Amino acid sequence: MSPAAPADATLAPGAEAVARTNWQLFRRRFLRHRLAVVSLFILLILFVACFGAPWLAPYPRHPPAIDLLLGSTSGPSAKHWFGTDDLGRDQLTQILYAGQTSLSIGLAVALLSTVGGTIVGALAGYYGRWIDQVLGRVTDLFLIVPEIAILGVALKKFGQTPNWILIVLAALGWMYVARIVRAQVLSIKEMEFVEAARASGASDRRIIVRHILPNCIGPIMVNMTLAIAAAIIAESTLSFLGFGVQPPDNSWGLMLSQAEGAAAQFNRFYEIFFPGLMILLTVLAVNFLGDGLRDAFDPQSVH
Repeated sequence: MSPAAPADATLAPGAEAVARTNWQLFRRRFLRHRLAVVSLFILLILFVACFGAPWLAPYPRHPPAIDLLLGSTSGPSAKHWFGTDDLGRDQLTQILYAGQTSLSIGLAVALLSTVGGTIVGALAGYYGRWIDQVLGRVTDLFLIVPEIAILGVALKKFGQTPNWILIVLAALGWMYVARIVRAQVLSIKEMEFVEAARASGASDRRIIVRHILPNCIGPIMVNMTLAIAAAIIAESTLSFLGFGVQPPDNSWGLMLSQAEGAAAQFNRFYEIFFPGLMILLTVLAVNFLGDGLRDAFDPQSVH
């Protein structure tokens, strides 16, 4: 048996505790969330495949390659992995290019609504009083309006182009982030480090931007990922109902709408299955990524 170590023995240099940065702790917690890592990998594949469609798609988009020998629809095959539609166009090519619209709208809506909601929530939570009352009532007003009806009317008036779709969706999607940021700011602005910054003469803008909002980054990022999923579903719903993207533009929701007649024919199931699968994969991946980010930003997370 080896002799006991003396009480005043010091740790070997290699055994000393190493302080980790916030980024290292975040990355460690995130990588332990397996579903979030897999989801991030899936989203990267989808973005690379869709936005790399000019190089990766098996057939050109303009003019579309029409297989006249097939006559009409054809199921998945070695030549057409996802089959062809009723015009003989390759489904895989259509899905990749349609994904550019769906993913772009999802990202743009999430970014615009998050920025707008963060500004409104930060101002309402920090200043309070009449500013909080006014912004709170405006937020409540937007929350109670029927979104699909407002979206349909607005798009009919301004145009059913992808740019207008993302503007209208962002205008109706900032309220949820605003309420969360407001609640965070209300609690953070009373903390000692904010009082110290205010006592040192820091301006309100500097306190909000440099001290308060960085401590709200976790909820903001999580809600931004959820906003991407919500925007993709909203765009798909609008396109399916005929209020969204219109030809010659394309999206996964529009592909579902155009394949509505295939629902009653089993041999044409792939026309609905593959666009729906892309929407399902994207929404699930974004939601799991949001779960991973929530746990990674939480210091008390057990993952």
